Amino acid sequence: MSELLGQPFDAEGPIFREAWEAQAFALVILLHKRGLFTWTEWTSLLSEEIRNVRASGDPELGSTYYHHWLKALERIVVLKGIASLGAIKDLAQAWEEAAHHTPHGKPIVPPSYRDQTLTCLL
Repeated sequence: MSELLGQPFDAEGPIFREAWEAQAFALVILLHKRGLFTWTEWTSLLSEEIRNVRASGDPELGSTYYHHWLKALERIVVLKGIASLGAIKDLAQAWEEAAHHTPHGKPIVPPSYRDQTLTCLL
């Protein structure tokens, strides 16, 4: 996987600064293995995201790499008709609200979500 443009890695593999980065990485691998998109489609979209942010002045030094990974994941899910952008935004908002209402140190309970499209992919 180290051939991916800009991905932070060392001799042991990808480097993740936060848990969500590893989760986004794993989700892309899982969806690819399930045949939802080809590796060529994925790398094309991810490269496009990175080119776009660089063109807008972001030097992309590695610290924001997985933000671009996540944006490309959202785009490919929408492009493939797996979920709408609205459903993705609604789910993100539901998680944000759940996190906001969860006491510090307690696990965040997944929100009850009316559109099961995204959760059934896992």
